[in-house]
Amino acid sequence: MTTVDTRDAKLYSPLIPAVRAMYELPHGEELRILTDDPEAFDHLKTYLSEQQIGFREIYDEAEMILQFTMP
Repeated sequence: MTTVDTRDAKLYSPLIPAVRAMYELPHGEELRILTDDPEAFDHLKTYLSEQQIGFREIYDEAEMILQFTMP
């Protein structure tokens, strides 16, 4: 499983490393994205839903995690 940690991303959008990892990962690989940005989290969930990619949401205090397998 590959993990992309976008917590505390101040100089850029947390979506940039998350989407980059999605396109670089081989099909069938699991990806885990950690963020502390609720807006980016919602955008990622919307994108995954639009692409019909199932995902798991995990909430842990101030951080949010999306976990899914690349189709």
